[in-house]
Amino acid sequence: MKNTFGNSISVTLFGESHSSETGAVLDGLAPGIKVSEELIAEKLSLRRPWGIISTGRVEADHFRIVSGVFNGYTTGTPVCILIPNENVQSRDYTQTRQLARPGHADYTAYCKYHGFEDYRGGGHFSGRLTAPLVAAGAIALSALSGRGILVGTHMARCAGIPDRSFADSEKDLEKDLKKLSGSRFAVLDEEAAVQMRAAIEQAAGEGDSVGGILETAVTGLPAGVGEPWFDSIESLLAHALFSIPAIKGVEFGDGFAMSDFRGSQANDSFALQGGEVITKTNHNGGINGGISNGMPVLFRCAVKPTPSIYKEQDTIDFIDHTEKKILIRGRHDPSIVHRVRVVVDCVTALVLCDLLAQRFGTDYLGEKQEQRISER
Repeated sequence: MKNTFGNSISVTLFGESHSSETGAVLDGLAPGIKVSEELIAEKLSLRRPWGIISTGRVEADHFRIVSGVFNGYTTGTPVCILIPNENVQSRDYTQTRQLARPGHADYTAYCKYHGFEDYRGGGHFSGRLTAPLVAAGAIALSALSGRGILVGTHMARCAGIPDRSFADSEKDLEKDLKKLSGSRFAVLDEEAAVQMRAAIEQAAGEGDSVGGILETAVTGLPAGVGEPWFDSIESLLAHALFSIPAIKGVEFGDGFAMSDFRGSQANDSFALQGGEVITKTNHNGGINGGISNGMPVLFRCAVKPTPSIYKEQDTIDFIDHTEKKILIRGRHDPSIVHRVRVVVDCVTALVLCDLLAQRFGTDYLGEKQEQRISER
């Protein structure tokens, strides 16, 4: 079971939904990256459930950084972050131990791990492991910010209700990203936010769930980052993004819509603006040949409806091979779109830090000792 992603900078996840702790190890970070525990706590709060649009399992996420950070900066050795599980109800999963919950990994986990897997709350497959992923990604976001690179995501669609697109505010994109950075319900149009929340609440009242689409933008990424073929920006981002539970689709730029374009529509014409190379449009999402071209990197992720719903469904008992009915109990989200948004930000930041370290060297993201001394 491989739980590590990255080349120059890698992240390893460990733990289960109901284990005593979950955690992440960040390896390959340069020394001198500022680590703000306040920022980590803020990003974890954006992932945390709240209100009737989320699960009742609310964790405080009292994280501990147990290595790799000293006096507020990375030391260059592995950073290990631990987050305890403090609000578990394992009994909720006893009765369904042998039943394959539709849309979950119960059956596939049994096929792979022969019954030795931790089934409580989905075990290692649980979205609970996105908590340490966010904690690690918050450090990556801070490192990127130090280089003038911003990452932001909003709910482009939820329960079929659209938000305005980043493309509608191309000139004010950085303003939008800064606004979204601390937003608990990341939507650009407040009226759309009201409608989305109402739709989620309605689904919750009916014992059902809804999905949506997240749109992400990256600004400030220099041209020339990425590789052709197997380590392209699209390849590595898609690889990492598809590792987030519930992500079922990823498209860059105009994505699938480009299949209906002509080449004259899809091509982004180049121009000069203030001596800088730009493209007049950004249908390709800031990427050509797998490499950044200096324009904002744009992509969207499809998030499926939460599979845990309070409706009777058909299933099987995969131990005695009989057909059964299942009615899931416990605490579950009617939508996770608003919570997944910060996970996408953090995963994106981890991938970009890895790509930048490969392009410019691992020290690119860290401060120099003489810089720190001059600041004192």
